[in-house]
Amino acid sequence: MTADLDWVKRNLGFDPITQPAPDDTYAFAAAAHPQAPEDVAREIIDFDSFSAEGAAFFAFSKATGLSAFKEIPWPAGLAPQTSANAGAAGDGPLPKADVLVVTWTVDEGHALSRVLTPGKDSRNDYVAYTHNFAQIAEQMERGCPAVEAGRLGTFWMTSIGGKSVVVFKSESHMSQDGPKLPNLLVWKQIIGEVQPQLVITTGTGGGIGPNCEVGDVVVSPTVHFNCIKKFKNEAFAKADYSSAAADTSHYAAASALFAANADQLPTDNTRAPRILLCPPGDLPASVVTTDFFGFDDTANSYGLKGLGALSEMGDAVLGLAAQQIGAGAPPWLAIRNVSDPQIKSDGLTLAQQAKVAAQIYKGYGRWSSICSAIVCWAAIAAL
Repeated sequence: MTADLDWVKRNLGFDPITQPAPDDTYAFAAAAHPQAPEDVAREIIDFDSFSAEGAAFFAFSKATGLSAFKEIPWPAGLAPQTSANAGAAGDGPLPKADVLVVTWTVDEGHALSRVLTPGKDSRNDYVAYTHNFAQIAEQMERGCPAVEAGRLGTFWMTSIGGKSVVVFKSESHMSQDGPKLPNLLVWKQIIGEVQPQLVITTGTGGGIGPNCEVGDVVVSPTVHFNCIKKFKNEAFAKADYSSAAADTSHYAAASALFAANADQLPTDNTRAPRILLCPPGDLPASVVTTDFFGFDDTANSYGLKGLGALSEMGDAVLGLAAQQIGAGAPPWLAIRNVSDPQIKSDGLTLAQQAKVAAQIYKGYGRWSSICSAIVCWAAIAAL
């Protein structure tokens, strides 16, 4: 799939270039008239479909909110069971659990909680996690999401097939926290507290190449950095990391469960979402972490082709954390959905293309995240 302006008009109902969304649809005000790619990246992180900005976006576009979510017909005995409480107070360590699942943007959090902690929402209900916040925040830049929120994240407990799970919505981001990479400290702290058998980082990303469609899910035990800007001089700038191969025993069930909400994905999709499995060490099939807001386009403007199946801005920090933890590090997976496909570059500047990619995310990020949340379920059910 390659998205051009006609694709956006058919699927979102407007042309982001000639008929831009109103300013009141933006969660991060600077993104309405961005001066830098970071403004667009911050909008993707902050956009909240449950907010006034979300309501304005729905009124302007064809986008739909999670009020249209259909309950998933889980296999017997494997439906997520939301815990009665979060398992810990939040100002101390996270509770111990079999699995730690971490997601990133506000709308990813809404979608993940709808699937894995039904009845408890990441924004409204989860407990604020502030353990060692003051010390870690000293390494963060002013204005980043964690500093503005006054917390490192929010969390709740659930269980799947008898396996306990901490579901964590992070406020700390590699792309936002600053050059000292405090997100690495957050990863090492929460892994040490939960002591899980498996760690999953999950959320949205940009598909690389024309074969990805919105809602496809990349499952990768391999992640690697492609840092060419703010972290280009770091030792990890081009590093890659691998963990154990994914257990695929519940993937067929997961694929079937996509159908419950697949009608909320773009009408231009030509097929059901696919699960794209990366074997350990297969870099072109893996998740690539950039230190800039990059996306794939038909001109290969950011040189992403051949680097991975999907690009995003943080997962390789988990690989780096696991390397530094050493032999005691648990296995981990990156489970990422395609929220925006390859962009057709003809006649558009990179800034205009970035605006197109962000609007597609705002329309479909929550719905494509339902797919990756279901695959998280499959990974947990297989333990």
